[in-house]
Amino acid sequence: MRRKDREVTDRAVIEEVIRSADCCRLGLCDAGTVYIVPLCFGYECIGGKDIFYFHGAPEGRKISLMKENPVAGFELDGGFSLHEGENACAFSAAYRSVIGTGRVTFLEDKEERRHALDCIMRHYAKGEEWIYTPAATERMAVFRLDVQTLSCKIHE
Repeated sequence: MRRKDREVTDRAVIEEVIRSADCCRLGLCDAGTVYIVPLCFGYECIGGKDIFYFHGAPEGRKISLMKENPVAGFELDGGFSLHEGENACAFSAAYRSVIGTGRVTFLEDKEERRHALDCIMRHYAKGEEWIYTPAATERMAVFRLDVQTLSCKIHE
């Protein structure tokens, strides 16, 4: 990271940045170009390993690309506010961001899928017990991203 003065290594702060984000953007490789898709997500850290969970339609560009190449980049951000300057080059912004890379795995096991969906629901909704209809869950793709690299940056 170029700006070491903005780097965050405190795990509690990193997890707070992740938990306060509304969207996780996945970057996927598409024949030498990049395809970026915004997704709702769930997150947990197990034994020091960061894991993101996602769901979506079982077919489409995103699914095809992840099956071809399971390596993905990700980005989450928040806390944006513009700091105006006296001229264009003096403008700045406050922000909080997390970026990294990981490997995608499609979840087939019923309990793993339910756990992933529970993590996603906990990120956005209050409660602990949700009912998932078989008609809905059987036709969706559920996948996780096991984080391999992660960095966090905050500029107040």
